Amino acid sequence: MEDILLIDDDVELCEMLTEYLGRYDLRVCAVHRGDSGLQAARTRPWPMILLDVMLPGMDGFEVLKQIRTFSADNILLLTARGEDIDRIVGLEMGADDYLAKPFNARELLARIRAIRRRSEAPAAGIDSPPLVVEDLALDPGARTVRRNGEQLELTDVEFTLLEVLMRSPGKVVERESLAEAVLGRKFNPFDRSLDMHVSRLRKKLAGDGNGEERVKTVRGTGYQLVLRRTLVRGRN
Repeated sequence: MEDILLIDDDVELCEMLTEYLGRYDLRVCAVHRGDSGLQAARTRPWPMILLDVMLPGMDGFEVLKQIRTFSADNILLLTARGEDIDRIVGLEMGADDYLAKPFNARELLARIRAIRRRSEAPAAGIDSPPLVVEDLALDPGARTVRRNGEQLELTDVEFTLLEVLMRSPGKVVERESLAEAVLGRKFNPFDRSLDMHVSRLRKKLAGDGNGEERVKTVRGTGYQLVLRRTLVRGRN
């Protein structure tokens, strides 16, 4: 059994998901308040946290913000249908994915399985050699990334995104390929998830404050890991 932390004040929904996900060896620990959910998140690492936005005690955004100060656990945000701003804000704050309520339990299971496959990559990548692209070093087995020797704290989504880009340095990777590899689903032009994950990764790669854009958006096509020597030539 694999444990999932579910933070949602809808008791009936929690009971339904506990029963449904239990059929697939997923054991749900349900908490119905934001502050209690944050406390539960601190007790141990969780393979998956399902987090509702509207919660008593502490809203989901604050819970998400606090969790990201001490954990890179996978977080799937549950938002009200039509509240696009909630999804964008949630992704900006560090959510790995989102699902709009009301949702089909089978769709939730598919999202969970996609994230699990991504999280299980270390076992598959133990024998994979590290990737080194200029100042970036990525170890697929240890799931670590270093820039100029300094380790970067990335979520599973950000790690997978960077790994895909580092395997084709200087080349444009199409959005469709990235969506399949990173999100585990087909690309949807109305889904901002991929764009927001790229934005978060871009900020972390620019942590030295030099203003260089290491991940470039190629409008209408995809994204590109820009080589530093290209950036230097461009400034000249």
